[in-house]
Amino acid sequence: MEAILLVGGQGTRLRPLTISTPKPLLPTAGVAFLAHQLARARAAGVDRIVFATSYRAEMFEAAFGTSAHGVDLTYVSEDQPLGTGGAIRNAARALTCDSDEPVLILNGDILSGHDVAAQVNLHEKSSAAVTLHLTRVDDPSRFGCVPTGPDGRVTAFLEKTPHPVTDQINAGCYVFRRSAIDSIPVDEVVSVERETFPSLISSGAIVMGYVETAYWLDVGTPQAFVQGSRDLVLGKIASSAMPGDPGERLCLDGAIVSPGAVVRGGTTVGRGAEVEPGATVIGSVLQDGAFVAEGATVRDSVVGRGARVGPGAVLDGVILGDGASVGPGNELRDGLRLWPGIILPPTAVRFSADA
Repeated sequence: MEAILLVGGQGTRLRPLTISTPKPLLPTAGVAFLAHQLARARAAGVDRIVFATSYRAEMFEAAFGTSAHGVDLTYVSEDQPLGTGGAIRNAARALTCDSDEPVLILNGDILSGHDVAAQVNLHEKSSAAVTLHLTRVDDPSRFGCVPTGPDGRVTAFLEKTPHPVTDQINAGCYVFRRSAIDSIPVDEVVSVERETFPSLISSGAIVMGYVETAYWLDVGTPQAFVQGSRDLVLGKIASSAMPGDPGERLCLDGAIVSPGAVVRGGTTVGRGAEVEPGATVIGSVLQDGAFVAEGATVRDSVVGRGARVGPGAVLDGVILGDGASVGPGNELRDGLRLWPGIILPPTAVRFSADA
């Protein structure tokens, strides 16, 4: 089976991490995020993937080459953003399958543990044009709301409606019949959510919903990105791509964690990163070459490549860009983002009254 992997977005919600690295290539539990998706796709029977690229397109082939995790890879780039439907149609020119064959569509910012093979099986048994993975959430108004009939057939596709009629949402993984992809206009900006799916439903085509409430996470925000990496390390979602066994922490080659440091909660310590005695790092991502000094506390945060956290500094829900430096005594909280190379002098930012 062939698949298309949508990785063209700029990842603006994850800046400054995505200034120099596309979101799907950010290190997540020790490897590029896409490595987890490639491994899961292979386990579901995919043997060839077309990357639909745009932003920093050249970095994807440099990272994965022509084969990775048992999957053959090829790359198709957009000269200008074409939307989800346009990107799928553009990438389809590199497919080799026949018109009736299933094509798996994956989004480059979704971490999911659902049974892809079962979704494909439902698609083929139903002779569907498209089969969508649907999951259930507490607040469906933030997502595409997708009601289905008793037979699982999708009856409507209501993109981010304030008054959802069901808690079932579009989970971002689709199985298309190749001929349904070929019906999308060429070289036009098209949204599958707002145009393709509603059009197929109104035309009477069979659009099925595969409902499964396994682990699912959109990692497009800093908080969710940290959670995804943490959950992989802790084993809340399994991935054969992870370079180590699940546990409280994942330490990569050359990482140094002092015996006097506390590092747990699903933390990743990148290659050559160092955590000094007396430091505490909980549920965070320390990228390659990061440094956390004695007495510092880092919680639910990302410390970029070569970034430094000074003695006694506190980071709670913070993103440090590559090469940034936080001087001693700073207290950074609540989603603060420090751009690459920025240097904070000692006690420059405090949330507490004490110095």
